[in-house]
Amino acid sequence: MLRTGTHRTTHSIDIAAPAETVYAIIADAPAWPVRFAPTLHVERVEGAGESQTGQTAHEARERLRIWATANGEVKTWTSQRELDPHNARIRFQQEVSSPPVSSMGGEWIVTPGDVAGTVRLTLRHEFSAVDDDPAGIEWITKATDRNSGTELANIKTLAEGIGAADGLVFDFEDSTLVADADPETVYRFLHEAAAWPDRLPHVSRMRLTEDVENIQWMVMDTVTKDGSAHTTESVRICFPDSRRIVYKQLVTPPLMTTHIGEWTVVPTDKGARATSWHRVQLNEDAIVGVLGADATVHEAKEFIRRAVGGNSAATLALAKTFAEQHHG
Repeated sequence: MLRTGTHRTTHSIDIAAPAETVYAIIADAPAWPVRFAPTLHVERVEGAGESQTGQTAHEARERLRIWATANGEVKTWTSQRELDPHNARIRFQQEVSSPPVSSMGGEWIVTPGDVAGTVRLTLRHEFSAVDDDPAGIEWITKATDRNSGTELANIKTLAEGIGAADGLVFDFEDSTLVADADPETVYRFLHEAAAWPDRLPHVSRMRLTEDVENIQWMVMDTVTKDGSAHTTESVRICFPDSRRIVYKQLVTPPLMTTHIGEWTVVPTDKGARATSWHRVQLNEDAIVGVLGADATVHEAKEFIRRAVGGNSAATLALAKTFAEQHHG
């Protein structure tokens, strides 16, 4: 890969919130999949804000593995970030980029705004394309413009409404023990989602593509116990070595603003334990239309828990049956 030209972009937005609030949102990278539409999954490879290699208490480094959508594709990269809360600045540099990106770096900066009570958040990128290819430069610029605008708007909404959204995000999980079965067989059932319409009664249609190994795009029609049908679109990132599948729904049912999740299979003394974990951000504006004028946030959460958890529990039960039948 040749780096023959460097290109720069700058995007900014004014936010009516304290600088500390805005900075905290940017710093909390593992929360990005819920907060930022393009971000699918983030794993902190190294560091967690702790001081390293003689750095001051105000500065720290971390390495992140990030998966995100860009121009309708899934891209993944590893970045190193330098966090400087004292100056409200975070610098980042991709260590391993995904073509057509050859190199990518930049910084987030929070500065006082022109109006009292506001701050300006600026996101700068500096990048080069593989072989300085014009088509690659255009692709990167387009993706950077789109994702930067989306992320800045997401941060503004979150920072200005901080506290209001806190009660709308909730987690839940279901698990099952699979006796006398190979954990790999359980994982295979969960991984082979293309076969779910034949294996799962609540899945009526599935369109699955896997152009890149272990990156699955899914469009799925499901029916819940109350008879309601939904079409969802998701991206799944599969980790066969650790028997994990993480996913994010790109198209959600009306009651959910965001839905991410994870399937895990771990060995036990007697077989395996399979778990389905969910994190959901409730769409408060949709409650009345879906559940009626008197419905509460608590009732909406319980509805989602029953519907989504019910389907997950059904999937786990059938994965258990499948694995036990294929044992030996």
